[in-house]
Amino acid sequence: MKGLVLWGINNIFSVKGEEDGRIRECRIKGKKMDFETRFYNPLSAGDWVEFEDNAEENKGMLLSRYDRTNYFARWNKKGRALQTLAVNMETLFCIVSPESPPFRPRFIDRALILAEQGHLDVAVILNKSDQEIPEWVAQRLENFKSLGLDVRYTSCETGEGVDSLREEIKGKIVGFAGQSGVGKSTLLNLLIPGASQKTAEVSEKMSRGKHTTNFAVMIPYDNAPGYIIDTPGIRDLLLWGIESADLSHWFPDFNCLEEECSFAGCRHMHEPKCAVKKAVNEGIINADRYESYMRMMKELIENEQKY
Repeated sequence: MKGLVLWGINNIFSVKGEEDGRIRECRIKGKKMDFETRFYNPLSAGDWVEFEDNAEENKGMLLSRYDRTNYFARWNKKGRALQTLAVNMETLFCIVSPESPPFRPRFIDRALILAEQGHLDVAVILNKSDQEIPEWVAQRLENFKSLGLDVRYTSCETGEGVDSLREEIKGKIVGFAGQSGVGKSTLLNLLIPGASQKTAEVSEKMSRGKHTTNFAVMIPYDNAPGYIIDTPGIRDLLLWGIESADLSHWFPDFNCLEEECSFAGCRHMHEPKCAVKKAVNEGIINADRYESYMRMMKELIENEQKY
């Protein structure tokens, strides 16, 4: 039978049958499945799987996984492999806030790269838009818009943007990602009443009383087909599969200037007559975005020196 993985952890997966709509507790049959070895976790919320049904016990054994259309993954430093956060989405919404907690554009910069690696469309939601939006935050959001990114504003206090977002995502599978405190749970509850409670129930069951979890949960709409994949609060997004010499290729606003650099293979760090640094000084490239690039570059160089 074919089914949809709603959530999973420690070889226990909640799978909804495509034909009958029943939800079963499933485990991987045998020690391993024929998955890509580069992934730390074999299955993620949003995966379609083939399973062997045990109707009497409302359980099943997972046999195989269907190909993914896209995925959102980060590097798991401890496991030395990719950790998939969510898969098979139409859009990943990166949720941030202007002040409380502080706006984190570098989180978005990293998410853009990781999403592109996973062939995934990204949009940004500035939640808590009723808070004062500092000028530098407004400038950074305009910078994201200039890169072709869809940026929207929501407020759970005033209701700004909530209804239009609800209508847009109805019937679709989308993902929500953001750092703790940005109001993701409150926004989810406005879109799907009781969404946070559903997530909490799964977390309590699987985490055995722990207050944090590290797995995503698919939350269905009650009156319409579609799901929101609620990912846990994300502290860090570590890059993967990128050489430091190639980092600028993932920054389209940098990449278009590279032919004007005096040195082939310019990393836009300390090299003289660098067109990218010139553009930063002239205000053509956002200075904070360049700082984001520099932090990623240093991280990649340090990793290359270690391994």
